[in-house]
Order: sequence, then structure tokens, then C-alpha cells
Amino acid sequence: MKTAILEVLVVNAKGITHTNLVGKHKKPHWNQKFIFDLSEFDYKNSTHLKCRIMDTKLFSNGGFVGEAKIFLGGIILEGSEQGYIEIKPAAYNVVLQDHTYKGEIKIGFKFIGNNN
Repeated sequence: MKTAILEVLVVNAKGITHTNLVGKHKKPHWNQKFIFDLSEFDYKNSTHLKCRIMDTKLFSNGGFVGEAKIFLGGIILEGSEQGYIEIKPAAYNVVLQDHTYKGEIKIGFKFIGNNN
């Protein structure tokens, strides 16, 4: 079965309420890399990635700060055809609970195809 890896690098955020309240730290933890192993079914049927920004001090009240929805169609299509694609970090708008935009989150992607 064909598989692939999607690496998501969350670089930073700015202009978002509560971005300085992550855990016990005065500064948020950014520059985090997340790796997803995808089956052929996963990457052929995945349309977007939703990044939810949560504030750990506000978990008792839900902790939701905002979210960014990033469409992956082009990344997956080109990565599948070429076997590899890297998208340098870019800024994506953050949508708040009231559906207004506030701030941005910077995210980069790597799609690595692996024919098994």
C-alpha cells in the first residue's frame, strides 16, 4: 500500500489573544513539528488541516482561542505526483469563535511520498 508522510511545522503566531498564556511559560511553545503517517486512503481523501489554538490556562472555560483551516489539496496532489514537496512557512488567518479574523499563525509543510 502506498503511504506518505505529512510534516507540519508550526512556526509562530502573532496578533492572537492569549498567545502569551501557554502553560506556565510566559511565551508560547512554537517551532513545533508534527508528523502524520498517511495511508493512500488518507491522503487521497484529505482536504484540509484545521489547526486549533488552545490556551492551557483557559481549559476550564474551553480554552479555545481560534483556528486556521488550511486546504491541502494542492500540496497533496503535487507531493503525490513528484514524491516530495516542501512549502515554506506562510501566514494563515486565525478565525475566532465569533467568526471574525484576529491574528495569524505561520505554518510550513512537507509532503513525502513513499511507494511501498
